[in-house]
Amino acid sequence: MTQQQQSGGSWSAGTEVIALYNFEANSADDLTFRRRDILVIVRPTRDPNWYRAKRSDGKEGMIPANYVQERMEVKLNTMPWFHGKMKREEAEEVLQPRKQGLFLVRESNNYPGDYTLCVVSPENTVEHYHIQYENNELTLDNEAFFENLIPLVEHYLKDADGLCCKLETPMPKQSGAFEGVVNWRAFEESGWALQRKDLKLDEVIGQGEFGEVWKGKYRGSPVAVKSLKETSRAAQTFLREAQLMTELQHPNLVHLMGVTNDKDKILIITEFLSKGNLVDYLRTRGRSVITKVDQITFACDVCRGMLYIEEKKLVHRDLAARNILIHENGTAKVSDFGLARHVELFQDGGKFPIKWTAPEALESNNFTNKSDVWSFGVLLWEIYSFGRNPYPRIPQTDVVSHVKKGYRMESPESCPPDIFTIMSNCWKIEPQQRPDFQRLCPMLERIRRQTV
Repeated sequence: MTQQQQSGGSWSAGTEVIALYNFEANSADDLTFRRRDILVIVRPTRDPNWYRAKRSDGKEGMIPANYVQERMEVKLNTMPWFHGKMKREEAEEVLQPRKQGLFLVRESNNYPGDYTLCVVSPENTVEHYHIQYENNELTLDNEAFFENLIPLVEHYLKDADGLCCKLETPMPKQSGAFEGVVNWRAFEESGWALQRKDLKLDEVIGQGEFGEVWKGKYRGSPVAVKSLKETSRAAQTFLREAQLMTELQHPNLVHLMGVTNDKDKILIITEFLSKGNLVDYLRTRGRSVITKVDQITFACDVCRGMLYIEEKKLVHRDLAARNILIHENGTAKVSDFGLARHVELFQDGGKFPIKWTAPEALESNNFTNKSDVWSFGVLLWEIYSFGRNPYPRIPQTDVVSHVKKGYRMESPESCPPDIFTIMSNCWKIEPQQRPDFQRLCPMLERIRRQTV
């Protein structure tokens, strides 16, 4: 039974489905496909059991609805008892009023990357248990092993199993939203898990935040593959990027094909964009190749992608020309969602690209769609300077102090005045004075029409 049948709904054009079984065409109008093929619905038919769909190679035909499953968003599981960075003494102060079984989980101070379970004992003291990684799983005693913190906590809610007592009551975090984790099983259930044997890795084409980026093929179609250097501690962050991409379907965002495992190594598979990233594209082609029409088209493409992200209540946090990829047809697509977060999620600290990051985000970790707008202004400057490094005459260590004193970059040579006005508005020191992407898109589209 497919998820469509379970919900009683119907699929509209553009819905992505994954094949549950092999299907051989019975007529010239049918579309042959294999299990785990990714298909896109072209249109429904009068018969609710059949749809017209398209394969990755572009061929279209009729498919039976009960042979495929709609690919659904992968959901995060919240962890209200997870308090992030917290010292031992703080945990003991937070666990109030003391009662047996009251507990929280925090990041370990003594063992970076591991966790600590803090629980109030029958004697009214707080016991601290080291949760460590062994063979990419979490354990307290090297006897019971868990994929992540959620099944670990669920286990000890049922049975003390060596603890001072059974976990009873979670101590919720008071500030910020709850952290979340994603299970590998969720990708399988939602239709995003692909088979490793169908994936061929050809060559390394770059380095990502977590590991290498490969060019490859999935069942003959070109793909890009991000691989995790090592699982365990980084696995959740890596999977969270993939989880977020299951929520995002837009022509100006890089499309997720799926995820797979390779000898316990996680691989994220996306569409392959043959013309590479925007900053390299600008630098290698320059003024002799890239026209004013190309520049404003890139700006509009990125703005449309960011408007979609804004409407989804997401913040990208790493918007820059290096994270924009160019399709064979010249379309620009936003990529690299490793730092992206839902607006309502508590923002943890981290390293951010100083020259692209808004002052309030660097100073107080306050990331919003308006901080993305600041970054978009810098990206526009990159486009119209043909890929120059921002703040070219200022050392990176001095950029923040200059910006706070009111310094802003000058207009790139031959940049249209209307575009520089938009950049300047993106760089207003007060976030509320900056336009949002909903305002920016029609402004840029108007300039594009005038340019063409």
